Amino acid sequence: MSSLLILALLTAAAADTPSDDFTTRVTQAKLTEASATGPAYQKQLWDQIGNPTTDALKGCISSLPKANKAPFTLVADVQPDGNLTRVEVRPTTDVATCLLSRFATWKLPAPPSSPAPYSIEVDFTITH
Repeated sequence: MSSLLILALLTAAAADTPSDDFTTRVTQAKLTEASATGPAYQKQLWDQIGNPTTDALKGCISSLPKANKAPFTLVADVQPDGNLTRVEVRPTTDVATCLLSRFATWKLPAPPSSPAPYSIEVDFTITH
């Protein structure tokens, strides 16, 4: 009986965690990247957005008086037509928020049909 109570408390605590949805989405995106269709889509995606992402990140940093260069993660759902929904970053630094505002307007390559939604995640670490 006590193990059921502990399990119930752990489940309730996990559901109340504010970053739970974000963390769950990042985990799902990583699983999608590791799936059978993941590597091919990742190649297609980065062939299209690699340079624009670098340019956007540099533009954000140079446009901010004291750019916070702390690492951050972006997660988004790619719709069948390549449009993005539910684009989020954590932590929400000035650089992360700036990049999110640019990234969210892009149209990406159409993703594989499964899973739906097709989640992507990008971890950013700024070294310069």
